[in-house]
Amino acid sequence: MPINVPIILTWLRIAMIPLVVGLFYLPSSWLAESHRDTFAAAAFIIAALTDWFDGWLARKWNQTSAFGAFLDPVADKLMVSAALIVLLYLGRVDAYISLIIIGREITISALREWMAKIGASASVAVHRLGKFKTAAQMVAIPCLLYYQPIHGISTRVLGNILIFIAAILTVWSMLYYLQRAWPAIREKGL
Repeated sequence: MPINVPIILTWLRIAMIPLVVGLFYLPSSWLAESHRDTFAAAAFIIAALTDWFDGWLARKWNQTSAFGAFLDPVADKLMVSAALIVLLYLGRVDAYISLIIIGREITISALREWMAKIGASASVAVHRLGKFKTAAQMVAIPCLLYYQPIHGISTRVLGNILIFIAAILTVWSMLYYLQRAWPAIREKGL
């Protein structure tokens, strides 16, 4: 396993997951709900920024690796899934939204692994549709964690709109990846 700054940032993102989740288990006598929500949203934003920054550094410093390419999406999926479960627990996101997003992540991860095994990983390479989905999630989730108005803008409403858009893009991108993989699956007779 190579150790470099991009991989350390990815591990940092994974390490922040228990911090975000743990904040919601602190007694209110230790931390007021508004402060808890602020810290959780801030921690999620920092973790999301490391996702962009570690990839940028890996390319800039030519420190890309097979391990980093594996770990980065795993960290993203863990972070988003943990946040969605917390939001579900808090009643800030509907169960069907969480199931759609988490289910898609599991499905596409399995599909990518399968396509790699049959030598067709290019057919399910990351597409801009998946990037739009990720962007919508990465803005929606901290809005829903924060859940307080900012300069008269309701993060609750904005977060709900964006998470709904993310769910639509989630289904759309999943169908796109399945469609792209289907010819390779059919060709291999699987």
